[in-house]
Amino acid sequence: MGQHPGTGALDSLSCPRYTLAMHRNTLYYGDNLEVMREHIPDESVDLVYLDPPFNSARDYNVLFKQAKKDENQAQITAFTDTWQWSKRRYDEFFEDPRNARLFDLMDALHKILGSSEMMAYLVMMAPRLLDLRRVLKPSGSLHLHCDPTASHYLKLVMDVVFGPTRFLNEICWKRSSAHSDTKQGMRRCGRVRDLLLVYTKSSDYTWNAQYTPYTAEYLEMEYRHVAPDGKRRYKETDLTAAKPGGDTQYDWYVKRHKGAQTRWEADLDEEYQNPRPEYEYRAVRPYNGRYWAYSKENLLRYVEENKIIHRETGMPRLLQFADEMPGVPLQDLWDDIPPALGTENQGYPTQKPLALLGRIINASSNPGDVVLDPFCGCGTAVVAAEKLGRKWIGIDITFIAVDLMVSRLASDFGLKPGKDYDVKGDPKDAYSARKLFEESPKQFEIWAVRLAYGVPQPEKSGDKGVDGKVYFQDIDGKLQFAVCQVKGGHLTPGVIRDFAHVIEREKAAMGFFICLETPTKGMYNEADEIAFFTVGRRKIPKFQIRTIKELLEDGKEFERPEGYSLKSGSGKRLSREGDQGKLEV
Repeated sequence: MGQHPGTGALDSLSCPRYTLAMHRNTLYYGDNLEVMREHIPDESVDLVYLDPPFNSARDYNVLFKQAKKDENQAQITAFTDTWQWSKRRYDEFFEDPRNARLFDLMDALHKILGSSEMMAYLVMMAPRLLDLRRVLKPSGSLHLHCDPTASHYLKLVMDVVFGPTRFLNEICWKRSSAHSDTKQGMRRCGRVRDLLLVYTKSSDYTWNAQYTPYTAEYLEMEYRHVAPDGKRRYKETDLTAAKPGGDTQYDWYVKRHKGAQTRWEADLDEEYQNPRPEYEYRAVRPYNGRYWAYSKENLLRYVEENKIIHRETGMPRLLQFADEMPGVPLQDLWDDIPPALGTENQGYPTQKPLALLGRIINASSNPGDVVLDPFCGCGTAVVAAEKLGRKWIGIDITFIAVDLMVSRLASDFGLKPGKDYDVKGDPKDAYSARKLFEESPKQFEIWAVRLAYGVPQPEKSGDKGVDGKVYFQDIDGKLQFAVCQVKGGHLTPGVIRDFAHVIEREKAAMGFFICLETPTKGMYNEADEIAFFTVGRRKIPKFQIRTIKELLEDGKEFERPEGYSLKSGSGKRLSREGDQGKLEV
């Protein structure tokens, strides 16, 4: 039933195929399932990393369970159906006969878990994993970040979607050194680890060996010898192997002074054919049933590099210096990467450290490859991909997250949306803006401030009428700002009077009022009574009103008196060289 031979995986045809071309790095705002189906072609992604939001402090890894506290209502709305145990949106996946095995699994899990939040979480994840497999190249791999609460269920789902033989690793990441709420009544061991479930699309997957540094204890135990300089540590290793391969059967000739206590040394000049009386000679071969691990040519090269010593029997041994070794090959226990700290920390509750994503990307992709994060949150995977020279696609259902990623790409790399990468999915007309407001007033507010080229202030509680600020410079290079206020609901002239007090209180140069509804005539009358700048024949209102339609569809932006001098004093004159202007109040 749509299985790949030898894998037991579901056929990628179980999801619709698209052949759209991707040319640029892109951030998508929206439901990742819809974005993938509409915008990401089959077998176009080299590496998928996903960290589906969950809250492991509760009984289940419940996605978006902070409904009463979380102002990002778009997250909750997007998955309301699944959270109330309704497969209505996903019937097309489960009714498709090619997905029969996945349906059988989900049906069996439902019999065990019932209509629980965990079951809803798995129903949400199943079709997304199907589409993620579809977009992966044959050489690609997927890393799913979770914790032990849901990992065993997710592994069953992924065994069906990818095939059990495509399971590569269960990596354990130690995310913190200790977690103890014993004083608050905790009666279990502290939970300090997350899991990464790694699956591949085929047996021909990308893998670049990674290494971790030796610990002091390992060096002391393994590289216990110290060179005569007292600095370099080394170990002696066997030069024989269990299986033959190439030039591995030959005599190794050594010599040493007769009657002296000197060690054996390689007979480079093959004097054993014409022996010198002061030396004794010996031909050495591997132990019974073994072979040389290196060709004779390589052993001679090691002699020239002073990396061969000989035992009393004359058997050669290779010196391996710790400072020439790459380190310990990467294992499936990662306890050397701390959580995001310092300036890297964006204050995002589930943020992962750059070092973690860097290790994953380095190991499972190459420069120029495409990295996809369908739950990208604050964008650590996107930042790591950009830093390591990969192409990337980031998807998040919250505009707050997309906005944070835009800011992060600007601060870390100086990248600008539209110029260096694309941002898709944000409202393009007044109708879409209204839908965003109905879905999440807070996200609508952030988006509207950005529409005015302002800086949102979503993190501030009790903003006292300041939803954002738009900065500009006067002729002296001094930074000035306009305060922004966004209203999506009912409007009255009173809101204009209240905002006028906000402008005065904040000592702002200007005030920008953004609204979804059409302002009343009384509101415009109130605004006209507030100060404005006169510069020559040009008037620039200190208080300006714009609707979303004007900003988005009509190109009617806010006016800013950039390059003009804003001076204090009686009359508050506004002037520029060659102009005589005044600020009327």
